[in-house]
Amino acid sequence: MNKSKIIEEVKKYVRKNMEGESTGHDWWHSWRVWKLSKKIAKKEGGDLFVIELAALLHDIADWKFYGGSAKVGVEKTKRLLNKLNIAQETIDHICHIIKNISFRGAGVKNRINTKEGMIVQDADRLDVLGAIGIARVFAYGGFAKREIYNPDIKPTLHKSFKKYKNNKATSINHFYEKLLLLKDRLNTKTAKKIAKKRHKFLQNYLKEFFQEWEVKI
Repeated sequence: MNKSKIIEEVKKYVRKNMEGESTGHDWWHSWRVWKLSKKIAKKEGGDLFVIELAALLHDIADWKFYGGSAKVGVEKTKRLLNKLNIAQETIDHICHIIKNISFRGAGVKNRINTKEGMIVQDADRLDVLGAIGIARVFAYGGFAKREIYNPDIKPTLHKSFKKYKNNKATSINHFYEKLLLLKDRLNTKTAKKIAKKRHKFLQNYLKEFFQEWEVKI
């Protein structure tokens, strides 16, 4: 099976497993990350086969829905790619990306260490910024039964993954605990350029949000 056919098979698998998901971690998120990854790779280089497969599979079993464990996504990926007779070295590389791609708290070190991983991570983070990112924050917030905003609950810059994943703060706090931090934590020049406009959109949204919140009588 050639690389193009493998990518098509993986796309079908991901779509079948993720279509209709309502928290913002759906097939269309993976599709956007795949497209963004290819856009970044066009400028930055890297092994496009690894990049495309990792982008498509990066959220096949997001830790947020599996008790904080990244192992499920890795195991699903291994089973699928072994069936498709992918070389072990390639599988290991893709699984490393999937295991380490996620943001795990403001004080937690990023473990992505390959160009391919950096590109897919950047694409995933770009999808948390801008208009789509805002929509995803509130989609997940509703699923997780989070308040939209509560001025009595202040944002926290978490120093460990355990504290970050157990956080039950508001959706607006998530902007300060993650989204607004991402612009300066991107890996590639191409992603940083794309992020500027999206980051500004987040800032403008929050400005409008708080203006509406402070109702003047």
